Amino acid sequence: MEFRAKSDFLVFLLCCLALFNINCVEASHEVFLNLQSLSLPAPLNHVYHLHRTRYHFQPRKNWINDPNGPMYYNGIYHLFYQYNPKGAVWGNIVWAHSVSKDLVNWKKLEHAIYPSKPFDQYGCWSGSATVLPGNKPVILYTGIVDDKQTQVQNYAVPANLSDPYLRLWIKPDNNPLIVADNWVNKTAFRDPTTAWFGKDGKWRVTIGGRRKHRGMAFLYRSKDFMRWTKAKHPLHSAAGTGNWECPDFFPVQVNGKNGLDTSVTGRNVKYVFKVSLDVTRYEYYTIGTYDIKKDKYIPEKDMIDGWNGLRYDYGNFYASKSFFDPGKNRRILWGWANESDTTDNDVKKGWAGIQLIPRTVVLDPSGKQLLQWPVEELETLRGKKVELSNQNLNKGEKIEIKGITAAQSDVDVTFSFNSLDKAETFDPSWDRYDAQKLCSQKGSTVEGGLGPFGLLTLASENLEEYTPVFFRVFKAQDKHLVLMCSDASRSTLMNGNSSMKDGKDAYRPSFAGFVNVDLNDKKLSLRSLIDHSVVESFGAGGRTCITSRVYPILAVCDKAHLYAFNNGTETVKIDTLKAWSMNRPKEMNH
Repeated sequence: MEFRAKSDFLVFLLCCLALFNINCVEASHEVFLNLQSLSLPAPLNHVYHLHRTRYHFQPRKNWINDPNGPMYYNGIYHLFYQYNPKGAVWGNIVWAHSVSKDLVNWKKLEHAIYPSKPFDQYGCWSGSATVLPGNKPVILYTGIVDDKQTQVQNYAVPANLSDPYLRLWIKPDNNPLIVADNWVNKTAFRDPTTAWFGKDGKWRVTIGGRRKHRGMAFLYRSKDFMRWTKAKHPLHSAAGTGNWECPDFFPVQVNGKNGLDTSVTGRNVKYVFKVSLDVTRYEYYTIGTYDIKKDKYIPEKDMIDGWNGLRYDYGNFYASKSFFDPGKNRRILWGWANESDTTDNDVKKGWAGIQLIPRTVVLDPSGKQLLQWPVEELETLRGKKVELSNQNLNKGEKIEIKGITAAQSDVDVTFSFNSLDKAETFDPSWDRYDAQKLCSQKGSTVEGGLGPFGLLTLASENLEEYTPVFFRVFKAQDKHLVLMCSDASRSTLMNGNSSMKDGKDAYRPSFAGFVNVDLNDKKLSLRSLIDHSVVESFGAGGRTCITSRVYPILAVCDKAHLYAFNNGTETVKIDTLKAWSMNRPKEMNH
């Protein structure tokens, strides 16, 4: 092994130490033909062991992206996901398959779907699962039929319904079920949703795509799930948004905490429509109504389609898929986080991508946004616990949260403050839709009035490295604005984690979003899930969520620290803080 820089040697040294330390608890379709089937020897992979997650879903090696067709069937949770069995970049994609009884412990099975027929010989891309009458599951997925990336929609069914794990799947020869007509861009026609059943006895499914620069959710209907007819009008579309990937469409209860089956309709129901925008690599959603007679989704008047709209997560989160869990009457959302590291480093470490912790999704009581929260099963992994309460943080102060494994933890804190008077004035020239730019200018070290305050995660002892997750409150003309940031800009000392010879660097943005929350009680809550190279944060009970991928070289394993801090002139109190070391699942056989 050749060390091309001192930084290479430092990573190697730290990794070697970690291996003997018992306390050490990119665009999805970017093509790298020369790297798609490259696997590294095990000794080289060990160098990058430090940044592997411990309680997130992650294969032992190689590339992973979109969660496909998650479903609950006969007491078993199924997760299908896009996977390259031959390398750590996108390519050679199959539908990998794992099962669980609790969304925490997972068992790897045989690949469910892989290229083998003329209708998918060039790829098996994303799709969804639907359970038909008679308790019969079926998968709809996008097949690539030629080297021009012509896309069609296929189906697969279990070979043996008596097998509780549904290990083997069959792709019948009457595929493809849906082929694009002349009005549809055949290379932007993918990712069929879970189907829903109408009162007219017809199934419906929507497929993402575009027409010129207009994002489209094409609508198809079928009486028997085999013969599909394209509707004259799309379920929804929006100008200037580009190609729509991975659409999702589902109902949510008004003033309720339970999830709903995809086919449910009624008076106390609203609908969520989500797309992954190919142009921005972020996801956006709106809330609205579904006109059953016209088969049209109509966003509410104050909703924004596209770039300035609501997002599930204002960080590294893409290609998500939700499903209804009838066992606990909830809707669960899976999302994928790719690496923020360079492609060269992904290849060196031998793996890329994780699935984020599954989240429950409900409609906020205001009806204007969703609330997301980690599934309750995650709490079974909680180990050693520490608590703080009634701790004041004056300007410039920080308190270390000791007694847990800071690199592998779950921390839940509620801050309070006596007054909003010191909130900074929001400059009218600032863009309310560009929270990320504002966060990059108003970072965690920039003194403010009310904030910045929050957590310093994955911090080194002397703060050479840290990833702050924090709030800052502004005073606008009509109301107070709460900015939430997860800032990776100081997360690592290393330029690109490895050799600086090529000048490439890891992507270390200051992710941010505004939090739509009532401050009458003068409180803000924050929960962060920290797992070595990922920080998932939920602000104000899940109103705003941000995920960051980071690669520290000092703040690793038991050398990582966790602090609560305040750099605002207004004193902030830690009302309550609870933090746990997180154990690894008993079974994560990937």
